[in-house]
Amino acid sequence: MKNRSIEVEAKTTQEAIALGLKKLNVKKEDVEIKILCEERKGLFGMEGAEQAKVKLIVKKKHQTDR
Repeated sequence: MKNRSIEVEAKTTQEAIALGLKKLNVKKEDVEIKILCEERKGLFGMEGAEQAKVKLIVKKKHQTDR
């Protein structure tokens, strides 16, 4: 079976992980999580802000369960 993975962006790392888990319909222990970019606050919380970006990869033993 093909490797299932997803890249997700959100305001925070935790929000990105939660969104990815929901989209893949798996639990946190069923995936490998790679943080591609941590969120950054801009000047006064506006300019220069960057969202967090994570990659979730479903572990092989759980790919056939879904």
